[in-house]
Amino acid sequence: MTDLDTGAGAPDAQSAEPGIRILAQFIRDLSFENPRAPDALRQSQDQPQIDLNVEMNARGRDDGLFEVDLKLSARANRTDGPLFVVELLYGGVFQIGGVAGEEMEPVLLIECPRYLFPFARRIIAEVTSEGGFPPFLLDPIDFAGVYAARKAQADPQVGHA
Repeated sequence: MTDLDTGAGAPDAQSAEPGIRILAQFIRDLSFENPRAPDALRQSQDQPQIDLNVEMNARGRDDGLFEVDLKLSARANRTDGPLFVVELLYGGVFQIGGVAGEEMEPVLLIECPRYLFPFARRIIAEVTSEGGFPPFLLDPIDFAGVYAARKAQADPQVGHA
């Protein structure tokens, strides 16, 4: 990362001050399904069940930057059948400086998704609204908890010392 130069007055990569800078954000993939429209749009006393899945992935790039993907998928069902399915893969390109190697994974998989989440949340709310439903507003996500659960799942020996 010492040769990192974005040409935009970026902070010195060797500085001791940690820093995260978002250089780009983008929709990589977006899908919305409304399989029972227009019947599913009728009012019902039956509250929908929402299944939400969250995934985070990160990778380094040849230019010293990092790509982080936040994948959110939600399925809404009522007893009479499915209402909607929405899947969003939202990405960002980040410049990260002043972070030690052993701290990089948590920064990439906790802090970077925190920056992306409000934008992804807005997209999901808008697409569900355009699909004829009330805007589906995701509750805040505990990315540190998701990261810890993922680590525990990958290494069942963690925490059993």
